[in-house]
Amino acid sequence: MTAEEATHIEADLGWALGIVFRGYLKAAGKAVADLPGGPRGFQVLTAAATSGCGSQVSLAQQLGVDRTVMTYLLDDLVQAGLVERKADPADRRARHIVVTRAGQELLAQLRERLLAAEAYVLSALAPAERETFRTLVQQLASEAAIASPGFSLCSEGVAADVAVDVAADVAADVAAGGAGG
Repeated sequence: MTAEEATHIEADLGWALGIVFRGYLKAAGKAVADLPGGPRGFQVLTAAATSGCGSQVSLAQQLGVDRTVMTYLLDDLVQAGLVERKADPADRRARHIVVTRAGQELLAQLRERLLAAEAYVLSALAPAERETFRTLVQQLASEAAIASPGFSLCSEGVAADVAVDVAADVAADVAAGGAGG
């Protein structure tokens, strides 16, 4: 990259990631708008169905969600009949999160919707490039998760403010019927 190219905003990784991220949040938000918690609710449902992490606390830690926020999110998912809290026989204070049959069925539908949203956001890439991009992003995310276990935007001050601002922008765009990037 030349010095001149480096001065253009398009050369900034943060700008590029932000654009792709906001586009994905809009499309994903629309795809799971009828799920309590939207995209975060999808992550909770997926993790509960596939990770075997079990307890509410370990689920919150795995997803980087504040425990209080997780409680409210799970309350909404329980009320919708998508998950159940079951007492841990080894520790009566702990609750295992179990996906219900209705939750499994909805999760399968939501996965299809999110794949379509992802395809829309990545449509500028050829199919092989999409897979490479996905693999590289997952690799970066895995490494970042290992480097910062238990990271939560809820405990990161300014980052939490940014997350709230982005979530509000996405919610407004989804409510207005937009899903594009």
